[in-house]
Amino acid sequence: MRTTFHLKTLAVAIATLSVASMTNAAGLDRSGQDVTAFFQDGTYAEAVYTYIDADVSGYDSANTNPSQNDYVRGDKTGDIAESYDFFRYGVKADINDTFSIGLLYDEPFGAAAEYTQSNFVSQGDVDASIASITNGLVPSLAAAEGAIDSLAPFDGSLPAEQQAQLDSLRGAVAVAQAEASTAGENTNVEVRSQSLTGILGMKFGANKNFQIYGGPVAQRTQSETKLRGLAYGPASGYTSNSNPDMDYGYIAGIAYSKPEIALKAALTYRSEIDHDIQISESYPLVAIRATAAGATPEQAAAAANRNSKYEITTPKSVNFDFQTGINPTTLATAKVRWVPWSDFVITPPLYNDTSKISYGPDGLNLVEYKDDQWMVELGLAKRVAPALAISGTVGWDSGAGDPTTSLGPVEGYYSVGLGAKYNVTENWAVSAGGKYLWFGDAKGQLPSDKIVGDFQDNDGYIAGVKLSYQGK
Repeated sequence: MRTTFHLKTLAVAIATLSVASMTNAAGLDRSGQDVTAFFQDGTYAEAVYTYIDADVSGYDSANTNPSQNDYVRGDKTGDIAESYDFFRYGVKADINDTFSIGLLYDEPFGAAAEYTQSNFVSQGDVDASIASITNGLVPSLAAAEGAIDSLAPFDGSLPAEQQAQLDSLRGAVAVAQAEASTAGENTNVEVRSQSLTGILGMKFGANKNFQIYGGPVAQRTQSETKLRGLAYGPASGYTSNSNPDMDYGYIAGIAYSKPEIALKAALTYRSEIDHDIQISESYPLVAIRATAAGATPEQAAAAANRNSKYEITTPKSVNFDFQTGINPTTLATAKVRWVPWSDFVITPPLYNDTSKISYGPDGLNLVEYKDDQWMVELGLAKRVAPALAISGTVGWDSGAGDPTTSLGPVEGYYSVGLGAKYNVTENWAVSAGGKYLWFGDAKGQLPSDKIVGDFQDNDGYIAGVKLSYQGK
């Protein structure tokens, strides 16, 4: 006789695994865009709160010369990862035995990092900056200006070595002055997003085992970036604010269920979403260069500050969710997620235009990633009492490449997690969970490919709590 494990007997075990199980470290991924609330039986609602606290620290580079890419271990950066939290909500209802509807809210992408020490903080000491950039060969602004004055009358007709020396000195002075323009300020980045997904599902097949589903997705994003300190070379002092923007995409998927053994499998695709964003940018180096070229203060300020629009395309993704009963009180789960972060870039117009002077007609992106993200998580949930279940997970995230952006210098993670669910009543339940993360080592890199930091032996934890309702 075939063994069956009806979902009702396993209901207390289901959902203990999803409280903190889909919070990722690759790229800007945060929520994992979980849709499992839609696959719950009957009428279902949940509210989930997740808190992330990571310790990401390393060393800056003592080499602050923008034209030299060699990494030289410098000072400690301190912990750059700020705590980060977000909410997730979901409701689902069956219209009849064929059609279901759902509404999901989450905060899929985000970042929160701040450097409070090292070369990622503007010190405002022009003499010290020039000495650092020139490796001590030119000890002060006065020395640099004296050398420039002696070479400038012959600009354009100097031997190659002396012309390079003149250009290098002018660059060092400009970078030192740009760094000093934001004295005392820290490098900081914050990215936030919100997403609302509507889903309509239709079951089919002789036993209604199959389901197709899909619907519209509304997504809102905003961000703020401040680059400070000699680590960013010519970009020191750069600031951008991207205003909130709402744009739209879609979700589509197919699912299979076999209630006799509590089996559910779902493959979900989310589309890219193109955002046309209003951005304000400020770039001190542009004003310094304009002034040196004879611009008035008003002209220099106008050149260094720009309000414009640009496009960001948040990435598509594919999620695979699987669960099956092992015995009447034990549930096994697996989650796989793929996100092509290698296709994602952030290219603010003023930043890009300014970089074309040194890096060719295409200029530089502010943020880019080398690799795609893969995430795998395996779990077990066990009903230990009529109203109580416990769970455990192990996970791996590939990260999005190493070296990676200095604004998020980790290369994936390994994780272990624990969770518990308690049915307060027949319909209401409370779940809580936590996860410990071992982050992969990574080098922080500028868009110019210069290595500016080395981050090793970092970790973090995630805690989450869920309140859920389920009724027939």
